[in-house]
Amino acid sequence: MTRVSPPDWPSHGGRRAPLLARFGLPREHPLIDFSANLNPLGPPAWLGDWLGAAAGRLADYPDPDDDRARRAIAAREGLTPEQVLVTNGGAEAIYLAAALHAGGRALVVEPTFGEYRRACDHYGLLVVSLALRGEAFRFDVAAAERALAEVDVAFLCRPNNPTGTLVPREAIERLLARGRETGTTLVVDEAFVDFTDGDERLTPLLAGAPNLLLLRSLTKLFDLPGLRLGYLLGAPALLRGARARQMPWSVNALALGLVAPLLADADYLARTRDWLAGQRPAMPEAVRELGYDVPATQASYFLLRGGRRAAEAEALFAFLLRRGLLARHTHNFPGLDGRWLRLALRDGPDNARLLAALAEWRRP
Repeated sequence: MTRVSPPDWPSHGGRRAPLLARFGLPREHPLIDFSANLNPLGPPAWLGDWLGAAAGRLADYPDPDDDRARRAIAAREGLTPEQVLVTNGGAEAIYLAAALHAGGRALVVEPTFGEYRRACDHYGLLVVSLALRGEAFRFDVAAAERALAEVDVAFLCRPNNPTGTLVPREAIERLLARGRETGTTLVVDEAFVDFTDGDERLTPLLAGAPNLLLLRSLTKLFDLPGLRLGYLLGAPALLRGARARQMPWSVNALALGLVAPLLADADYLARTRDWLAGQRPAMPEAVRELGYDVPATQASYFLLRGGRRAAEAEALFAFLLRRGLLARHTHNFPGLDGRWLRLALRDGPDNARLLAALAEWRRP
């Protein structure tokens, strides 16, 4: 059965309207959105002009023979175009990975992004759950190795959403070796890998791992969630199977045309790294100094314990919302069960407002 949020708690971030309605606030209530993990720099400055100039592309179907987007991604990753499949956001990549194993068994490491379970439910996969351990959300690689013997595919988010934790590369290599023995495909969602310290992309492992699929998203890095732009990386044989299951014209012409200029924008990527260096780890540490439990994070967001019971976290959520600060609830993350809040990193002034509100909540 698909896990869903309790009534009136949406299952994704960025959903302002139902949350404002739940707490009796007007739709025009001003909000700073800490619930969606997007780059606070906003889209690249040149994007508006580019979209205007490219509007003529909308009069034609996307060209299935135009592989410039695949080639741009392959060049960036040091791969061949046959190892790349462009998708309608990271969500389509997840569903295609599940479609490859329809009717089988899947391992999902939780708490994590809910779309892995939804995709598995959609394609009739029986889901086996492996829980991260303790309040530091440690990954038990030995338990995962044992579990691989019982499943056809394993889903792992790295860095993990919502915990921000990063499974060590050595653990991934162990899982890939075990997966080759058990016939298990390892699907690693790297939607937030561009926000980690250093280069944590697992692309180099693809050369010796025909059972590895990597999922990527460009919409989070470039603050373009409405565009829907992601991609799959893997062995050509796996991607041929995924491509055969992909809906025709699933990626629109504007998204396809934007891949190369987005990846070429070195200035935007440098400014993003500068922003991250200024806000992480400073922001999570500042929240800890206020007395909150905040696990270490390698992502563009962090978890904050709202209380021992979900009702306490809900009270903090409502307090922040009324002060114009939208957090992400955790009711639909197994193992968190509403007791934590997830908060995105934003720019300095927005983060200062959040710190002030959290300090006010802690004052007797």
